[in-house]
Amino acid sequence: MASSPDPNEKPLPPTDYRRIRRSQDRRQLWMVVGGLLIIGGGWIYLIYGKWALATGLLCLIPGAGLILFLWGLLSVIERWVGE
Repeated sequence: MASSPDPNEKPLPPTDYRRIRRSQDRRQLWMVVGGLLIIGGGWIYLIYGKWALATGLLCLIPGAGLILFLWGLLSVIERWVGE
């Protein structure tokens, strides 16, 4: 037989799935940008050397900036629409 719930026990608050999704989106964004810069830069360094890494970062950093800009733009549109 199942025991009846304790009347003194507080109910759990509702789960905020939007907050969880936003948190996961931010975490994934930083993983993508970090992977682009660290892993991409690491491969350039291993294959071509330190001067190629310096040149490669001149392309990788604006690419990461573009990703951040687009993510920010989509976040603003999402809030504006009032999801």
